[in-house]
Amino acid sequence: MKQQNNGVFTALKMAAAAHHLLTAGTLLCVAASVGASLLPPLLLARIIDGLTAGIPLTLWAVLAYFGSLALEGALSSAQESLLVLFGQKMTHALRSEMSQKLTHLPASTLVAQNPGEVASRFSGDVDTVEALFTSGIISMVADACRILSILAVIAVKNPGLALILLLVLPLFAVFTRHVQKRMLAAQLDNRRAVAAVSGQVPETLHNIRTIRALGLESYRERRYDDCIGAGYAAMERTNFYDAIYSPVVLVLNAVVVGIVMLLSASGNAAILTLFGMSVGMSVAVINYISRIFAPIESLGMEIQTIQSAMAGVKRIDAFLAQPERTLPAARKEPARGDVELSHVTFGYGEKPVLCDFSMTVKQGEQVTLVGRTGAGKSTVFKLLLGLYPPQSGTVTIGGVDVARITDAERRTCIGCVEQHFARVPGTVLEQITLGDPNITREMAEAAAQLAGIDAAIRSLADGYDTVCTDGMFSQGEWQLLSIARAAAADPAVLLLDEITANLDAETEARVLEALRRASAGRTVLSVSHRIYENLGGRTVEVTPLDHTAN
Repeated sequence: MKQQNNGVFTALKMAAAAHHLLTAGTLLCVAASVGASLLPPLLLARIIDGLTAGIPLTLWAVLAYFGSLALEGALSSAQESLLVLFGQKMTHALRSEMSQKLTHLPASTLVAQNPGEVASRFSGDVDTVEALFTSGIISMVADACRILSILAVIAVKNPGLALILLLVLPLFAVFTRHVQKRMLAAQLDNRRAVAAVSGQVPETLHNIRTIRALGLESYRERRYDDCIGAGYAAMERTNFYDAIYSPVVLVLNAVVVGIVMLLSASGNAAILTLFGMSVGMSVAVINYISRIFAPIESLGMEIQTIQSAMAGVKRIDAFLAQPERTLPAARKEPARGDVELSHVTFGYGEKPVLCDFSMTVKQGEQVTLVGRTGAGKSTVFKLLLGLYPPQSGTVTIGGVDVARITDAERRTCIGCVEQHFARVPGTVLEQITLGDPNITREMAEAAAQLAGIDAAIRSLADGYDTVCTDGMFSQGEWQLLSIARAAAADPAVLLLDEITANLDAETEARVLEALRRASAGRTVLSVSHRIYENLGGRTVEVTPLDHTAN
């Protein structure tokens, strides 16, 4: 097995390199947006200082000021749009990497996976990684640069104010982080309470007979009220923290501005050295102070986003780090011919299923596997399909070990018809071809004719191009379509897994007749006694012991 060393950040790095123009454009736009945010207060300061000095206001000055505001807004909007687009490109690449990984995992690993957990990796965890770019790392860097650039401008224009801000801003950051944590906890409590409230109604409906029989109506009402009350309490805490935060920011802003103004108006020469400034610069400073608190608030949320995203990154890394199945090298000639299992031993975990099992099936022969439930009949099919490697012994088709049969040639080697048709999104034609470019439309239609489903398909509104839905075919017709899918690539071997189960007599007869046509000239292995009666051939007993009957 091959160990996949690529993780989330490796995949994202490759995606960023592939979209280098978008990456460079996003970074340049962020830098330009930070720079543009410094211009309006400085231009306003020059205008006001000019007016106080008796210099008349010019049209160009007005246009420059409002142009800087427009530029700031345009760059800010472009930054948000590019960050969203960049995040989408990154997550698209990550989902593609994960999808490729999923197809390369061994069947034993796939079986052991929790489907809901895997789905959460592709949805929730990847969404957190997208947030890492849209409202995480890049936004945090941009806000940090915006704070530092504002402080740098203030330090040049008013060193005393810069010192005050260096003392005040860390305290404000700690306060902001504290409030955000409390708000997040309250929001999580509210979500849990809402989920509990939502679960009360279906639970009541499901247990209504028991509730009525035992007179539990009042008890259910109290539980419902308690859940609603918990939700309201959590929401009130959220609203409380939200209500106190904004006034604190406004008061802190006013206090800083007030202190600076009082100090600049003191008349003391030493103080004026640090705090003295013109009227225009006073306006600019007030503007800068109002601009510096917003990015500090955003930094707290961005840090929270990054922490949440890193948890998702770890889970995705664990998924991508799983060992892959070994992909065989391509051969010039596909594996066709005899089927042989020689001294095969296999089990799931510690549970043995086959023990020293051997079986040989000549090309064109029909064989039915018999044995009690759990003896390993379906396991033989899985071994032939290469889903699992035998623990010992060999499994070959046409003298080629099934582990060496490539994915590209597997369909020309083995066709499998299962009890239930696995429908894929797409047209009827795509149900047969499964997107295989080697199977032409003519081959698909020929397979449908062979299976006896061609007339039913052509009776549809768009024929083979009709989008497939659940209710468009009967159960028997779905099975005929499954036979067409299996026969489309002209495989040497057909595997039939209880395909006539749950069919009525008339439908079963149609399916068996289709199988008779599809089986001509092919090696056929089945686990259905009805198919044995119809196709003939011989039986092979499958047992978990060292026993083979031919």
